Amino acid sequence: MPSTTSSRPRGGGARQYGSSIIVAVGLALLIRSSVVQAFYIPSASMEDTLLKGDYLLANKFIYGAPLELPGMDGPLFRLPGLRDPQPGDIVIFRSLTEPGRDLIKRCVAVGGQVVEIRDKALIVDGKPSRLPTLGKYTETASIPGSMSSRDNLGPLRVPGGHFFMMGDNRDNSKDSRIFGPVPKERIKGKAMIIYWSSTLVHGPLIHGLPQVVLDAGNFLLNLPTLPFRSRYTRLGTVIH
Repeated sequence: MPSTTSSRPRGGGARQYGSSIIVAVGLALLIRSSVVQAFYIPSASMEDTLLKGDYLLANKFIYGAPLELPGMDGPLFRLPGLRDPQPGDIVIFRSLTEPGRDLIKRCVAVGGQVVEIRDKALIVDGKPSRLPTLGKYTETASIPGSMSSRDNLGPLRVPGGHFFMMGDNRDNSKDSRIFGPVPKERIKGKAMIIYWSSTLVHGPLIHGLPQVVLDAGNFLLNLPTLPFRSRYTRLGTVIH
């Protein structure tokens, strides 16, 4: 009986497998850069809306996803979005003062609006703005404007294409009261949903390492005992 040989060249399976991996990685990077991205909350500045140790997904498509390269402190360009941030949105953006770090705060005013803070009370366009449902103050005393802009500020008109951001934990947040309005090119996405939450144990802070490396190190440190410290009731919480 005559023997048969395959016409497929040797190594074809390996090449196809490698191509599949490249395509999968490319699609994952595309989704991460343009549609959705995971973030975690390392501080108490958004309590009690977001807790330290919350892991969340952010919608990057709605504002126009910024396309970035690793190591860049800003996007190469931005894809078209559906709309700009609006007052009440919880927004992830690149820090104006700490290169490579992302922050999450609530947008309280947009370009053209006038922001004023009097004895902690936020006033936008001359009207009092209510504290978010789960927002809070932790101190009763108000700091004079001559000493700090935390409790007394303005009036300040937000420049066009900029957004005034504040943490829901008003007495424990470094935000636009300190570093000013955030330009649109710094905006990364809108917080959507909490997919995991747990109390965290933090490893040593090693200066000079990228935030993503520190985050990964803390996650591995917490992994063995994660099931016993997880806040299961927060899973699937839609962020408002």
